[in-house]
Amino acid sequence: MPDTQADVAATGTGNRSRPRGVLPALCATQITSWGIVYYAFPVLLSRITADTGWSTSATTAAFSLALLVSAAAGIPIGRILDRRGPHLVMTGGSILAVLATLAVASAPNLPVFFAAWTAAGVAMAATFYQPAFAALTRWWGTDRIRALTIVTLAGGLASTVFAPLTAVLAEQLSWRTTYAVLAVILAVITIPAHALTLRAPWPPAPPAPPASDDGIPTARSRPFVLLAVTFTLSGFAMYAVVIGLVPLLQERGASTTAAAWALGLGGAGQTLGRTLYAGLSSRTSVTTRTTTLIALGGATTAALALVPGPIPLLVLLAVLAGVVRGNLTLLQATAVTDRWGTTHYGRLSALLGAPAHVAAALAPWAGAVLAGPLGGYDGLFLTLAGFSAFAACVALAADLWLRGNGNTPKRHI
Repeated sequence: MPDTQADVAATGTGNRSRPRGVLPALCATQITSWGIVYYAFPVLLSRITADTGWSTSATTAAFSLALLVSAAAGIPIGRILDRRGPHLVMTGGSILAVLATLAVASAPNLPVFFAAWTAAGVAMAATFYQPAFAALTRWWGTDRIRALTIVTLAGGLASTVFAPLTAVLAEQLSWRTTYAVLAVILAVITIPAHALTLRAPWPPAPPAPPASDDGIPTARSRPFVLLAVTFTLSGFAMYAVVIGLVPLLQERGASTTAAAWALGLGGAGQTLGRTLYAGLSSRTSVTTRTTTLIALGGATTAALALVPGPIPLLVLLAVLAGVVRGNLTLLQATAVTDRWGTTHYGRLSALLGAPAHVAAALAPWAGAVLAGPLGGYDGLFLTLAGFSAFAACVALAADLWLRGNGNTPKRHI
């Protein structure tokens, strides 16, 4: 369905000027927040366990807890975003992220380490893609895909910039000092950027609440639930692959630095993939691009499991996996607006993404635990490829059900 005049007015399109500086600011803060709070961990994991004596599963569980907390915190944060906008949410989240990173760096034992990552999880919910997407969807209106693409293009560089940077710092410094240095970078870039550029008035949302044709609220409708299952399965596979890539390559004989570069180049692949999404969105149906992209995610995961080497070929596969992953990020960012419009985008996106975030939270820990019984990371990646294949089937069922109830997903926005 096309955007209504109320929707256009409410999202800042037409004659209303969009807030200046928001796009470059969010580009910089997404690179930095993801790069430090998320991507530094897999690079430093082996050094943390070697220095502290904590087990890999316990250390990874703390990181998984952060992602789990992020999923839970995302729902109330989404409601706040719908009502008040991103200024206080993202500025406060940046401050909390800096404090949490410093707490991780100084944690003397596992309980404190877990507590620090719990705080980091709240910061993730307040600074990562969800609040940025809510801001761009409301302020940019019908031009939101372009804005979302620009920010996610930048965000895709997070691992490209910070995985190698973290590895270089860790070669010269302890993991604790490395995290402290990264916390300073996080503070200098994200706090002033969010505080100064997100102060524009927050336009009201369209007044009519979304509901399915049979009167069931959208969030409880079967297509919405099936779509949530889709992104949960796909998200579990995607995040387990991201965290498992470094140990997979190390099993094949790659050094930690080479594996970190592969992870970083995968981020460059994400950026490349996101440049393709606008064209893909304009040329394909929602159903086609959803099922195809998720299936391609499974195919690249299976290839990483089955191809033994050499390392440059595995790096190329990591880049191709990143290309697909970049498209999947935008696919989920536009899933609500493609099917149900922009009303309550923050809340509906948080509800849609919450189980996926829970799966993503469990993925690092579950991957580390399951790799052994499955015969190593080869077996793990094959299992994850199966999850993606099943997710593609569920996505097809969701859109067929939506179409069967008289609601045809839009071809593009």
